[in-house]
Amino acid sequence: MSETLDVVFGFRATMSRLATGVSVITTCSGSTPIGMTASAVSALSLEPLQLLVCIGNQLHTRTAIAEHGRFAVNVLGEDSEHLARNFAVSKPDKFAGVETIDDHGVPVLKDAIAAVVCDVAAALPGGDHTIFVGDVRHFEHRMEGRPLLHFGGDFDTLRPPC
Repeated sequence: MSETLDVVFGFRATMSRLATGVSVITTCSGSTPIGMTASAVSALSLEPLQLLVCIGNQLHTRTAIAEHGRFAVNVLGEDSEHLARNFAVSKPDKFAGVETIDDHGVPVLKDAIAAVVCDVAAALPGGDHTIFVGDVRHFEHRMEGRPLLHFGGDFDTLRPPC
């Protein structure tokens, strides 16, 4: 590791102060659904419609996205912490008991408050991550529902308006 552990720890602690939405990135490896919890997701362009996700190079999801060429970003609502935790750990079948819609070539989580399905337009190096740029092929959202947030190393929600 080129950085000292103190620097890495300090940087991670600093970045934990940036509140982010929580998403589950889904794809397929052959016919097997693959998924992981992510917070490094962002809209990129309106013309063409694109977004980006950053996936650790050591993760199976990174390889599956590169091989399959399509992925979905499933935005989790405040009542979906269980899904965030489920997809954040390594286990044989993360999709056991999880309802999906399979109309777009990748699993879309039925309980997501928003979902965007993308074809991989580019895979760019980003240190120990790969930055996938996705061309948007399908998107949907629910008007009701508030986002699940990640802040300070834990999950949180928006406070209701006063």
